[in-house]
Amino acid sequence: MPSDDDQISSAELQLSESAEIGEASLDDKHRWSELASLINDAQEAYYGQDAPTISDAEYDGLMRELQDLEARFPQLRTPESPTQRVGAAQRITDFAPVTHLARLLSLDNVFNTQELVDWLTRTQRLLATSDPSWLCEVKIDGLAVDLVYRDGRLASAATRGDGRVGEDITPNVATIAGVPHLLQGQQIPALLEVRGEVFFPIEGFADLNASLVESGKAPFANPRNAAAGSLRQKNPAVTASRPLQMLVHGIGAYEGLDVRRQSQAYELLAGWGFPTSPAYKVVNTTDEVLQYV
Repeated sequence: MPSDDDQISSAELQLSESAEIGEASLDDKHRWSELASLINDAQEAYYGQDAPTISDAEYDGLMRELQDLEARFPQLRTPESPTQRVGAAQRITDFAPVTHLARLLSLDNVFNTQELVDWLTRTQRLLATSDPSWLCEVKIDGLAVDLVYRDGRLASAATRGDGRVGEDITPNVATIAGVPHLLQGQQIPALLEVRGEVFFPIEGFADLNASLVESGKAPFANPRNAAAGSLRQKNPAVTASRPLQMLVHGIGAYEGLDVRRQSQAYELLAGWGFPTSPAYKVVNTTDEVLQYV
């Protein structure tokens, strides 16, 4: 599902400081309620049930319309709005809740080259430097997972959930080849929270669906849902039987660590034994970013 939290919509950025904020009409309020309901339903289907009901493009359109509506009428924006969280709202499940040490945010998205150029320009202005570098990488279509290591040992693994509280899937993640149980190398932090994506390799997806159909079970709609369904198994042996992989891409909370660049974080993570993407590239200009994309 496309990203949906901590984003600044294009409409919000384009409001001038002198623009007057009007009162939302009854129609605007009704549309806000309708959009929020549609998005909540889509999030529950995607994140909660691993069974999406609308396309990513349709979801993006609904979220963009809601963001623009809230930008025009900020009084409609509430803490419960889908624009103010990542993923589905918390619900009762068979998995124990885990509060993330640092909130899991989400990526912003753009829909054309000009929006990307505008984002680069805004970000460079916020960085207050005329010579930034940019780390470009391919986005993984998997399930976001949060790992916590204490004194170099895997202590917990959890789903994203709503960005603040996820589900405890430690026994299942521990079965994934490549996820280190004990970190290697030097200067290992006393506390390290690592974010990444668990995904289902395309080559194994058809085989899994064929075996499910043969046993009379419903097949998964896509590899992303297969990864999510495989991780949220009550029996870790089922997870272990599936060829899940993980790539890490970020650091949350930590102690005893000084990280100033994303590329530096990747080097450290790889040195400690984490699987990192080989497909990232550090570039220095907007043209180089566009060439990578």
